[in-house]
Amino acid sequence: MAKRAQPITPLQTIGGAFVALVVLIIFGSLGAVILHAEGVSGLRASDWAAIRFTLLQAMLSALVSCLAAIPVARALARRRFIGRSAYISLMGAPFILPVIVAVMGLLAIFGRAGWLNAALEGIGLGTIDIYGLFGVVLAHVFLNLPLATRLILQAWLSLPAERTRLAHSLNFTTADMRRHFEWPLLRATLPGAALIIFLICTTSFAVALILGGGPGATTVELAIYQAFRFDFDLGRAALLGVIQVGICISAGLLAWRFVSAADFGAGLDRAAMAWPGDNWWVRINDGAALIFAGTFLLLPLGAVTADGLTSVIGLPLSTWQAALRSIVLALASTALAVGLALPIALLIAGHAARARLEGAGLKGAGLKAAGLEAVGLLSIAVSPLVIGTGLFLIVFPVANPVTLSLPITGMVNALVALPFLLRALIPAAAQAEASQGRLADALGMTGTARLRHAILPRLRRPLGFGAGLAAAFSMGDLGVIALFSAQGQETLPLEMYRLFGSYRTTDAQGAAVLLMGLSLGLFWMFDRGGRVNAAT
Repeated sequence: MAKRAQPITPLQTIGGAFVALVVLIIFGSLGAVILHAEGVSGLRASDWAAIRFTLLQAMLSALVSCLAAIPVARALARRRFIGRSAYISLMGAPFILPVIVAVMGLLAIFGRAGWLNAALEGIGLGTIDIYGLFGVVLAHVFLNLPLATRLILQAWLSLPAERTRLAHSLNFTTADMRRHFEWPLLRATLPGAALIIFLICTTSFAVALILGGGPGATTVELAIYQAFRFDFDLGRAALLGVIQVGICISAGLLAWRFVSAADFGAGLDRAAMAWPGDNWWVRINDGAALIFAGTFLLLPLGAVTADGLTSVIGLPLSTWQAALRSIVLALASTALAVGLALPIALLIAGHAARARLEGAGLKGAGLKAAGLEAVGLLSIAVSPLVIGTGLFLIVFPVANPVTLSLPITGMVNALVALPFLLRALIPAAAQAEASQGRLADALGMTGTARLRHAILPRLRRPLGFGAGLAAAFSMGDLGVIALFSAQGQETLPLEMYRLFGSYRTTDAQGAAVLLMGLSLGLFWMFDRGGRVNAAT
């Protein structure tokens, strides 16, 4: 075992500079927002209503998403069936699906002219209105039900098979399993999952823009956009931005405080056993939960494809230009995100390795690693729309922000993707350094040679996955670009929104299919590229 910590490499030094750059951009933007913020008296009655609606819809969305995810996660944990892996993969699709495409799919099912309302009218039961609180919560549940399911499922799968075997030997009933196993798992998992989803829903802009927007259904982010775009009231937009940051940071701290794991001890990695009390009624309930969740997730995606597939070829030239603009922006944003994340991840992994090598002698290294990782997560706590507002306020006195709309959007998109890339890269970088670092030292490999031969081959999988997420996020973003863009600078999501707002529904549906295909295609391209011939 090594007796001394390895020195910081030049690439790790670059990582330190990039950490400082990220901090400067985020806190610089936040500082500009705070400096331009008015006092509390600057808020209107509509702003207070937006704050209340933001909190209400986020709480309801988190509650419904988590409650609906419990039976789905339970069924996936207890059942083995053909297509189970594909079903679990389906649970990840809405996470990389552009939000505006998901909303279009929900409108095709639940909208005024949607499939459900047509069926209800056919049997004389009237119609439902998707706009307002109901629609915003429905869209957030669609987008976050898979996330809640995956979080709860991971907790369920952490239960060692030996505990199930012991429950069989004690003749546990279904009620006993719930009392001794399910409830402890849920108590440990649900608060953190709910708070994470709450945080996501407070910063969801596109959902509120399309399905909300009325006086009683405006979120803080939408109020920022309206104050900025329509009233050009920079002071009020800045004050709302400060409030939004306060909400996000409070939710983030609560999520960090409550995320925990139920400790059922370690097992011997034996195959999972059927749960006690498994009878025909339980199997029917599990099957119904899986069918309902799968239908809820697949129908909107199928509706988007069915309604828009034939319209893709006839899309106007402006839509194809917007698509090309989005592809270029997504690739540039992904390159920036990867360029930031890789040195930062290596820096954090290096500090973590130093802490492990010398134990108590390097407590500071462990603290540095945790602190650097927290910096990388800042862009989750600070809304992208707030960062965009701050950058506008910084640029406005010296240049026309509209001319910089695409570069600023790409930079903010890279910051949004940074936490996900770091989460994928840091464990892999630490493992690569632990498994290959001493051999590289013995061979005298340093600098780019060490990176190319010892580290990067073992980062290809997480790097490809993270780059795919970054590209998909950027491709489907409808946030910062809505603040800055002018005619001729639209990205595909913004072009799609404008087509929809102009009642060119057929073109909007075709653009939705194109956007969905490009987003999923970019994700697949990067993820597949990372997996082909990757070192394990």
